[in-house]
Amino acid sequence: MNHIDDLRTLCSINSYTQNRDGVNRVGELLDKWFCQLGFSVDLYRRLEIGTHRHYTSVDGGGKKLLLLGHMDTVFAPGAFDRFDEDDEWVYGAGVCDMKGGIIVMLQALREIKEQMMITDIDILLVSDEESGSDDSKALTTSLASEYEYCFVYESAGADGEIVTARKGVGTFIAQIEGRAAHAGNHYEDGADANLEAALKLQSLVALTDLSKGSTLNVGKVEGGIGANTISPSAHLLFEIRFKSLDERDRLLQKIDDIISISRVEGTVTTLSGGIQRDVMQPDSRVFDLVDKLSKVASYTLKTQERGGVSDANTISAAGVLTLDGFGPFGDGDHTIYERAKKSSFSERIELSSRLFRHLIINKGF
Repeated sequence: MNHIDDLRTLCSINSYTQNRDGVNRVGELLDKWFCQLGFSVDLYRRLEIGTHRHYTSVDGGGKKLLLLGHMDTVFAPGAFDRFDEDDEWVYGAGVCDMKGGIIVMLQALREIKEQMMITDIDILLVSDEESGSDDSKALTTSLASEYEYCFVYESAGADGEIVTARKGVGTFIAQIEGRAAHAGNHYEDGADANLEAALKLQSLVALTDLSKGSTLNVGKVEGGIGANTISPSAHLLFEIRFKSLDERDRLLQKIDDIISISRVEGTVTTLSGGIQRDVMQPDSRVFDLVDKLSKVASYTLKTQERGGVSDANTISAAGVLTLDGFGPFGDGDHTIYERAKKSSFSERIELSSRLFRHLIINKGF
């Protein structure tokens, strides 16, 4: 079957993260396709989200490669269910993020199967990446020790780049408790939570250091009752992103310092949340692997770093030599304008096929 037809079939099934039945329908179709290629499947069933799926090939005695992806999308049923195409692009939920990536790995494996037995290549497809992989990251981490390498099939860069680094991310809530009072009659009796929130907001945002790639964004502020009442409570929802472990540690320490000091007498602040995905920080091993893969591909693989996160962060943090961006090129992801370039499917399928063939024959890279 043509890979674009397969993509259309996948995208016709709504697999919004919270649409458990839809995600499982996608998984059941993938079970059929991958098992036809000789893979076995282990199912990790969940009550509130879809089943995570781990496909394993025959052990050929070589270094093992994990192909990592996700079946869920960000679109609730009815929000973006169409699939269209023209001469250059395909349009639909997941065409690049990342049902398109799954199709690339599937079609490349089909081509390999025509030439040889697939060995030492396994696949992990999770069901909750778009909501932060809160459930699946423990599974991903637990499987990591089985693998020497991991290729993640998020979308490629505009010029075919693969991804060598991703920022880490953490999300937090600062809950500030003050004391209500009448703003006219008893102003001095209040402890203004809104004022404390405003002062903390400025201190938190000042932790941003663009020269080091670190940002702190307060994305939501809520507090108070009305104009005539000293605010009894407020909260700040904020996010940090960082490119190194040193910067992660600096931000976490400074946040603790800011939270622990009350500048408005009578207010108390508590912090919740934490690191959602740790940094995918490249080292010499990553660039050595890129060089090896370039030789196999017979052209220089371009690379890039990204500020966004993926499950590459999780598997990389677990110590696996990880590269991301092996899917097709697309844009507009997480919007109703999501699209993927048709020609990039063929390019990425060819690249993956070459790399898979080399791994199987040479027992590693």
